[in-house]
Amino acid sequence: MKIKNICCLGAGYVGGPTMSVIALKCPEIKVTVVDLNEARIAAWNDSNLENLPVYEPGLAEVVEEARGRNLFFSTDVDKAIEEAEMIFIAVNTPTKTYGEGKGMAADLKFVELCARQIARIAKNDKIIVEKSTLPVRTAKTLQTILDHTGNGVNFEVLSNPEFLAEGTAIEDLLNADRVLIGGQQTKSGKNAIQALVDIYAHWLSPKQILTTNVWSSELSKLTANAFLAQRISSINALSALCEATEADVDEVASAIGTDSRIGSKFLKSSVGFGGSCFQKDILNLVYLCRYFNLPEVANYWEQVIILNDYQKYRFAKNIITSLFNTVSGKKIAFLGWAFKKDTNDTRESPAIYVAEHLIEDGAEIHIYDPKVSANQIKADMRYLFELKGLNEVKIEAKLNQIHAYDSYTDAVNQAHAIAILTEWDEFKDYNWEAIYYSMYKPAFIFDGRNILNIEKLTAIGFQIKGIGKGLVRQFYEESVF
Repeated sequence: MKIKNICCLGAGYVGGPTMSVIALKCPEIKVTVVDLNEARIAAWNDSNLENLPVYEPGLAEVVEEARGRNLFFSTDVDKAIEEAEMIFIAVNTPTKTYGEGKGMAADLKFVELCARQIARIAKNDKIIVEKSTLPVRTAKTLQTILDHTGNGVNFEVLSNPEFLAEGTAIEDLLNADRVLIGGQQTKSGKNAIQALVDIYAHWLSPKQILTTNVWSSELSKLTANAFLAQRISSINALSALCEATEADVDEVASAIGTDSRIGSKFLKSSVGFGGSCFQKDILNLVYLCRYFNLPEVANYWEQVIILNDYQKYRFAKNIITSLFNTVSGKKIAFLGWAFKKDTNDTRESPAIYVAEHLIEDGAEIHIYDPKVSANQIKADMRYLFELKGLNEVKIEAKLNQIHAYDSYTDAVNQAHAIAILTEWDEFKDYNWEAIYYSMYKPAFIFDGRNILNIEKLTAIGFQIKGIGKGLVRQFYEESVF
C-alpha cells in the first residue's frame, strides 16, 4: 500500500516536529497537521519562524523547507481525515484529575474523541497510528470504537510510540536509535505495518525500524520512560547521601558510569526530572500494575515518583534553611523555568514545584527563562493552585508573588538568592561578578543542575551549593536567629 496522504490529529510537541520531518523526507506524500486550537495552527503558519509554538533546535529550518510544499497546518479536521489514507493520533493524554484512576491513569478522552470523529468521517479504508503515549491495550479500545461506529470501513490500528527527547527531537527523528511499529499479525495488519515501515525507510535503515505485536509496542513506550526516570531518581537518591557524607555525586556518577553494564547516560543529578512523559507514564504504569493485581510491582515503580518529589522538596527546603530558616518577603531569582534546556516546554517542570514550596513560605519569586513567557509561567502556577483546590482570592494572592522578566539582570538584581532550575548553556557565561555586586549579601546560589563553576563563583564571594556536593564555603545554617 503506497501512502500518498497523511493526516495528524494534534499539532503539539509530538505531532508538529514528527510530521515536519516526515514531510521533509517524503516529498511525494502530502502531510496535513490539524488541531482545533486556532491560535496554535496560526503560529505554525506564521511567516516568522521564531513564532512557531514549539521550540526545538533545527525545527524552524525543517518547517521552512517543507511548509507549503507538502506540509500543511489546518483547523479543517474533517477534510484532512477524509483525504488521508494514514492518520496519526498525537493528542494529549494527561494524567486523570477526576474519577476512577484520578492522579494515575491516563485520560484517554481526547483519543476516544479522535476515534469517533475518524469513524464518522471515514468513507474508505484507513490506517490509524497511535503516536500519543497510551497504556497497553488501548489499540483494542480504538479498534472497537472504529469497527462499531464506522461506515463499513476497514481500519487497521498501529502503535508507533515516539521516543523523542525534547531539545534534541529533530536529531532524534533524523537519526533515531529505533522506530517501533506494532500491529496485528494478520495479513491486513502486516500490510499496514509495511506501509508505515516504507515511510520511515525513506531515511532510516532496516535495522533502525523494529516491528512487534501491538501490545509489546504500547508497553515498550511506558517501559522506556520508566527505566530512564528510574536512573535519574537513583542518582538523585545518592545525591542526598553524598551531601550528608561530603562525597561528590558527579564523581560517583563518573565512577559507576564507566562500568559498561551501567553506562553513563541519565546519571546526571539534578533538582528532579520533569516533562510531559516521565511522571505521567510511570503513574500510568503504576495504575496498570494495580489494575492487574500486581501491587509489589506498582509500589516499586511508584517509588521513582516519590523520590523525584522528595528531590524537589529537598531543594526548596535547602534554600529556606540556608536563608536563616525563612524566605518570607525575600527575593529568590529563578534562572530557568522550562523542564530542560533547548525547549519551551514547562510541563511538570521542577521549577513549578520548587516555586510552590517557596511561595508557601512567603518568598517573592523572580524568574528569567530565555524561551518561556510570563503568561506561561503564570498559567503553570495557576493550574497547580487550581488542582490543589485553592479559591480565586488565594490564587491571585499567590500569583502576585511571581514576577517574570525578559532580562536575567532584572531577575537577579537585589536578589537574596539565585536558584538554577534549567541547564541553559547561557547561564554559565553570565557576568557573575556583576551579579554578585547587585545582590544582597551573603549572596547565595543554589545550582539545581550542577552547571556552574563552584570554585570560580566561590572566589567571587558567592555562597554556592550544588546537588550532591559538599559545602564549599560554610553556609550560615548553624547560626541562631
